[in-house]
Amino acid sequence: MIRDLVIFPEDEIGNTLWQMQENGEDLKSEREIEFSVLFPEQELALKFGQLLLENNQKLSFTPSEAHPDLPWEITAYPQMSVTHENIISYQELLESSSAPLKGQFDGVYFVG
Repeated sequence: MIRDLVIFPEDEIGNTLWQMQENGEDLKSEREIEFSVLFPEQELALKFGQLLLENNQKLSFTPSEAHPDLPWEITAYPQMSVTHENIISYQELLESSSAPLKGQFDGVYFVG
């Protein structure tokens, strides 16, 4: 199959989605995707979590040992169509919303 670079751009998300499609995963139906944001202080992470909850987002709040200077993690679990545009748009929304609280986007994770 020829890779459509409009649907699967040559970036980290596009490469992941392309590989998922090549492996036979269904990208047409909605699925839960994990988006993680790290924070330097518990209070800032909780404020961000409250913002997500006020917008009806499912989330988790956990300590993180991956980055000593960012020890608190909020993970959002939106249900969405698996498209490059949707994933990048949600990532940008999280980055802009968490920036005033010193949040640092940590990644997108696709669960089975």
